[in-house]
Amino acid sequence: MSSYEIVFKLTLACILGGIIGLERESLSRPAGFRTYTLVCVGSALAMIVSLDMYYQFYHTVNADPGRIAAQVISGIGFLGAGTIMKEGPTVSGLTTAAGLWGVACVGLAVGAGMYLPAIVTALLILFVLVYFAKFEQQFRGMRVYKGLLLITKDQPGQVGIIGSILGEMGVLIKNINLTREESGNLLEIELLLDVPPELSIDQVIKELAGIKGLQNIDRLN
Repeated sequence: MSSYEIVFKLTLACILGGIIGLERESLSRPAGFRTYTLVCVGSALAMIVSLDMYYQFYHTVNADPGRIAAQVISGIGFLGAGTIMKEGPTVSGLTTAAGLWGVACVGLAVGAGMYLPAIVTALLILFVLVYFAKFEQQFRGMRVYKGLLLITKDQPGQVGIIGSILGEMGVLIKNINLTREESGNLLEIELLLDVPPELSIDQVIKELAGIKGLQNIDRLN
């Protein structure tokens, strides 16, 4: 493999990873422009090293050209896990983690000299990240957003109990505001909920009403 070919591969990987990373960066995701670029370039280099070692030593040893590159696929999972965050019943960062895994595969394809598949895959990933988000918003627009105001005793684990009940019902917490009333030892919880179409807000209120320590619950809209 010539030096010019190696430089071309690394440059192409840098460009493809950077393009996808810019989309993540524009949305202020945990992994953005630099992270995606580094993952793609690093994956390409891992593939280049793997192939180069195979070409050098396949006459003398039983070398596997995919051994080093294969570790990228499993190793990227640790990096992706760092972008996933769980807050109550809501999990975020899965798309960013999946994007990192996809970018790593793009880098491996570039390193292997499969330029067309790498470019097409990078464009498809970018298309999914940009336009599928709009489709998702339209689909989620069919869901109903409701607000609730809960007054409860300020005791440990109370917010977690509320989140668990809502999670079991398939209700997502889109926003939460907590206000503590020091004088009465009460906690005011303002919730914006993403309620599935098949579920009424009255059913949600009925389930929450059974929480121990709950003083009052009202609709906000």
